[in-house]
Amino acid sequence: MSTKHMPNMDKMGGDDVETIVGPSVRVEGDFVSQGNIVIEGQVSGSIKTEKNLRVEQGAKIAANVTADSALIAGEVKGNIKAMNTLELTPSARVDGDVEVKTLIIAAGAALNGRCIMGGDAGLNGAKTRVKSGSYEDNNLISKES
Repeated sequence: MSTKHMPNMDKMGGDDVETIVGPSVRVEGDFVSQGNIVIEGQVSGSIKTEKNLRVEQGAKIAANVTADSALIAGEVKGNIKAMNTLELTPSARVDGDVEVKTLIIAAGAALNGRCIMGGDAGLNGAKTRVKSGSYEDNNLISKES
């Protein structure tokens, strides 16, 4: 999983991760942390951390998310607010609005929702409606055909 654009995510080794939700774990409710979080299982409700969030491939989230930076490789159904960077890997699927300073979307990732971007996420940022699709010869080809 690439973290080259997210220097804070590179630091999320075993010692820097405060909470790991394992693949067989299901959490319901408000999840609040001041440290780095890695989710491999299922979370529903809300997730808020002052640091970084990493959602692994196979993880399923039905929650609104707030983090400093987030790396998504699994599924998120809910809105995401990242104060700095949101990176979607090729296996990522996000169904919800995103509010970010910097957005990185890999080929193959799906983002279905509104995107608000800017220097200060949520403050006078550019608003763009995003529909999942792929680019071919500079024309967007929608998957809703």
